[in-house]
Amino acid sequence: MPLPATAHTHDVVPEVVLRTAGLRVTDSRRAVMQALADQPHASADQLLSTIQRATPDASMQSVYNAVTDFERAGLVRRIEPAGHPGRFELRVGDNHHHLVCRQCGQVEDIDCVVGGAPCLDASNDHGYVIDEAEVTFWGVCSQCVGKKLESPQASKETHE
Repeated sequence: MPLPATAHTHDVVPEVVLRTAGLRVTDSRRAVMQALADQPHASADQLLSTIQRATPDASMQSVYNAVTDFERAGLVRRIEPAGHPGRFELRVGDNHHHLVCRQCGQVEDIDCVVGGAPCLDASNDHGYVIDEAEVTFWGVCSQCVGKKLESPQASKETHE
């Protein structure tokens, strides 16, 4: 059972989601699912760091095993912004896109255009049945812009 696009990740009850998807509930799966609910777009390293607080014996392999099982069950989507580690999110089943900060790597969800999904109408589908399009918008987030404006170098450049 994928998490509905309109659901809030803080509403996720890992045990219910896992059982409904036909997956066995284990401590590491529960911890990874909760970490994903708390940190949308987390990398495997971020997930491991988070779950080791509650499950100290967790390993990177247990994280990858969990997210692979979640992907197969349709619970997780993996995104791979160029130049950044793969990220995982619970928002699946819709055709949303992502905005990535070029400086810090922060990722935000961007809903597809309201109504039909024009991004699914390829100019040439080469005979494929297209069911998803992945669009990544790139820019600099407001925090990084603010940091750049506050930096001594930026101040020096504006006074020269």
